Amino acid sequence: MGVRPRRIIMVSAPRSSVPVLIITGPVGVGKTSVAEEIFDQLAARDMPQAVVDLDGLGLCWPSGDDDPFNQQMAVANLAAVWQNYRATGAARLVIARVVETRGELVDYRHAVPGAAIQVCLLAATKQALRARVASRETGSSFESLARRADELADVMANSEVADFTVETEDRALADIALEVLRKAHWIDANEADRQAYLSPR
Repeated sequence: MGVRPRRIIMVSAPRSSVPVLIITGPVGVGKTSVAEEIFDQLAARDMPQAVVDLDGLGLCWPSGDDDPFNQQMAVANLAAVWQNYRATGAARLVIARVVETRGELVDYRHAVPGAAIQVCLLAATKQALRARVASRETGSSFESLARRADELADVMANSEVADFTVETEDRALADIALEVLRKAHWIDANEADRQAYLSPR
């Protein structure tokens, strides 16, 4: 009697989950500064992670006719950069970027396989946003960025893009970052503050 051939069942390996925290908000609210402070706070806790200011990965001209903020360029570069971070041990990712709708998160899931995304909205009044833009922008882009800050403040006030919101006015940067981490459940809500790692920026 012949030997019955063995049936081989292919089972795909489960995709590992990657906690991703997107820090969004209007122009001037402090997305990059908060993301960098989060890096320091997580490094102080020896938590493997990476931080990306996505604007820098899309700073290219000309932009596409239907992609004025170079989103497709930025997320394509993010996919390549994340592979390098992941290969060196990063287990979670923080991204600073304007995100106006939940639909945009599809791009991030494609760029970061297994991404478990939370969106944190940083909030401030229009007066505070304009003052911050004025303090950092001394070139020809000031007026356009100030208008964009006002526009985004209105859009995001009525948006459901965020999983949670953190107010930023009249607060220390470390306090803002720690509230973000606690609301994201990346650190324990009752954990005592620590001396942040001082990154070489």
